[in-house]
Amino acid sequence: MKEYKLALVGATGVVGITARKVLEEKKLPISEYVFFASKKSAGTKIEFMGKMYTVRELTVNSFDEGFDFAIFSAGGETSKKFSPIAASKGCVVVDNSSAFRMDEDVPLIVPEVNPEEIKNNNGIIANPNCSTIQAVVALKPLDDKYKIKRIVYSTYQAVSGAGKNGIEDLKNGVETYISNNEYELQKFPYPIFSNCLPHIDVPLENGYTKEEEKMINETRKILKRPDLPVTATTVRVPVFNSHSESINVEFEKEFEIKELVETLKKAPGITIQDNLQESIYPMAINSNGYDDVFVGRIRRDYSVKSGINMWVVADNIRKGAASNAVQIIEKIICSN
Repeated sequence: MKEYKLALVGATGVVGITARKVLEEKKLPISEYVFFASKKSAGTKIEFMGKMYTVRELTVNSFDEGFDFAIFSAGGETSKKFSPIAASKGCVVVDNSSAFRMDEDVPLIVPEVNPEEIKNNNGIIANPNCSTIQAVVALKPLDDKYKIKRIVYSTYQAVSGAGKNGIEDLKNGVETYISNNEYELQKFPYPIFSNCLPHIDVPLENGYTKEEEKMINETRKILKRPDLPVTATTVRVPVFNSHSESINVEFEKEFEIKELVETLKKAPGITIQDNLQESIYPMAINSNGYDDVFVGRIRRDYSVKSGINMWVVADNIRKGAASNAVQIIEKIICSN
């Protein structure tokens, strides 16, 4: 089997650290790894697969030595500048930022949902937003069988989705509650401890936030339903990791609830946890460290002719970013 060379950009960030862990677990046929970061983090020593590596500074010449794959987890501006450079050198880039997601020439991929689109890349493949990824894993098999008429998203998103500073804000809030010390907010406009913030990413003129717009537009693109009615409210909650989502779905076709649950059970990447009588349902604390999307509280919505409510939880740093990117590369390798 061919051996590949992979670059990880943003190797010292929250997603980059998890991507390294996922790569160690997957043991793909990659013979050479190179880790890149900003000038500030360059020179950092990291241990990976039993070897020590020195993190390099990302420059316009970084991809001259030749790479088969690159995972970008360093923000949109970095991706816009360096991803095309990497792609021009024959490298397939999987980008975790929002920079290319709605580009018509860039496939937006969730391997369990639309792997057939991977081949339609011109050197760059976009990873969807973390909250979108877990949602469409659960929605795609239902759309195939019952045809979705409308989606209403309500999300409860962990602070890890806001990066290191978001995590610090929650940690500092917890410590302040215990010790009564004061602290300066690093990420959020208000304290996140003991609070919920219905405001993720920048506000838009239409009253939505950019995060909500991402979920709406990315869902349509991934499901190939450009006119699908979708609305969303995204909320940051005082949870360290794993996003939770209440998803209300209305269908064109009638369904039997048992058959619908069986459809989800048979779909790739889904674990059903759904027994309310025994208090069994997906929870953030139980999804940490897993790549599956956990689905429960599946019940008929009696306010419409053919609809359901369901509760969908996933590790937003693993499945919502790092693992999804590695799974895309795994699909490409397996198809070669």
